[in-house]
Amino acid sequence: MMQRFALVLILALAITRGFAAAPAGFTALFNGQDLSGWRGGDTYDHRKLLSLPLAEREAQIAKWTASLTAVKNGRPHWSVDAGELLNDGLGGYATTERDYGDFELLVDWKITAGTDSGIYLRGVPQIQIWDPAQPDPNGYGSARGSGGLWNNDKKSPGRDPLVRADQPIGQWNRFRVLMVGARVTVWLNDQLVVDHALLENYYDKKLPRDQQRPIPARGPIELQTHGGETRWRNIFIREIGSEEACRLLASHGTAGYRPIFDGKNLDGWAGPLEAVAIKDRALVWQKNKGGTIYWNSTLTDFQARLQFKLPPGGNNGLAIRYPGTGDTAYVGMCELQVLDDNYEKVKGPIDPRQAHGSAYGMVAAARGYQHPIGEWNFQEITIQGSRAQVELNGTVILDADLATVDLKAVHGQKAHPGKDRPSGFFGFAGHNDPVEFREVFLKTL
Repeated sequence: MMQRFALVLILALAITRGFAAAPAGFTALFNGQDLSGWRGGDTYDHRKLLSLPLAEREAQIAKWTASLTAVKNGRPHWSVDAGELLNDGLGGYATTERDYGDFELLVDWKITAGTDSGIYLRGVPQIQIWDPAQPDPNGYGSARGSGGLWNNDKKSPGRDPLVRADQPIGQWNRFRVLMVGARVTVWLNDQLVVDHALLENYYDKKLPRDQQRPIPARGPIELQTHGGETRWRNIFIREIGSEEACRLLASHGTAGYRPIFDGKNLDGWAGPLEAVAIKDRALVWQKNKGGTIYWNSTLTDFQARLQFKLPPGGNNGLAIRYPGTGDTAYVGMCELQVLDDNYEKVKGPIDPRQAHGSAYGMVAAARGYQHPIGEWNFQEITIQGSRAQVELNGTVILDADLATVDLKAVHGQKAHPGKDRPSGFFGFAGHNDPVEFREVFLKTL
């Protein structure tokens, strides 16, 4: 509580005095003197940029960066004025040279009338900044004020600002932003305006929703501005580690969940329980032991939350609507893979539909969203009807309707007779590796 109070006090002083001292644990992104640490950028998929040959990538960045200092009316588009970062509404976007994963960001900003601006997170649009008196010309946001997230779908919940918290035009505003995975929480002038909403992949907005990729796991911070003069100051960032990320994710949306593993015993569980042990309140799979253990209560639609930790090349799985016997990947609705994202480097090639989070052999999940080996990961799954969704460390990596799977095209062309099972058990499908689980919760839907 005292730490939170101290941060609020520091921010209050910063908004009134404009000093550039970083709060404890934060690093200054803007030094108040020049554009050191910043390059040019644009509305451009960061993954596409990284995939370019080095010479092409450097040329593109150089072109964007040149636009920062291009002169119009005797002044560069981006300049430093009295310790503030000033943009005239033109030129490329001020973009951090470094990429960031999970973070807490603090930034002060001030706009002129009619300005449309924003902050790109990991290179993805965006936290909105605009004159609240002006309607959004795209129809995607809210005229109630700044702080909302760009919506690919106007009906997407939670992305419009909860309240209008903007200061009058010409006065300083302050954002505090928490980003964990694709989950974003925004405070504007100490008022909560967005609460744990998913930032969507703008670059895939024309694709059907089930074909849209998640946003990158890492990327730059961009100060996007057009339409009017914008000033920025007191820009600080604090990177968030795995333990804190799990804790933040676990603190949201807890209503309706009940624990099914208390860290002490396996009461209520069935199957080959000798395959697991309990250590430090975690369920630890024993090396060279397999089989499926399951919570002995039949489920139809449900959500599960858990944390897991993998050894190098570690392999396990989540049994979904498991009938109690057989291989859950085939006789259950599916097995949702729990697998080291770098499995190929340790044990050899796999089919994409065998990667972590995939509906085994049927639908591939997006990769690259695990925490480093030996650190805990937070995962939430939703099973509703024939649809399976996996959210890993705050990013949705699988959202698939298994009813649409072409069984003639599955991995190995092996039959999946349980794919359309309406009910069954939830459990863990061990594959001989010492994978660990803790904080296991269920919610029926």
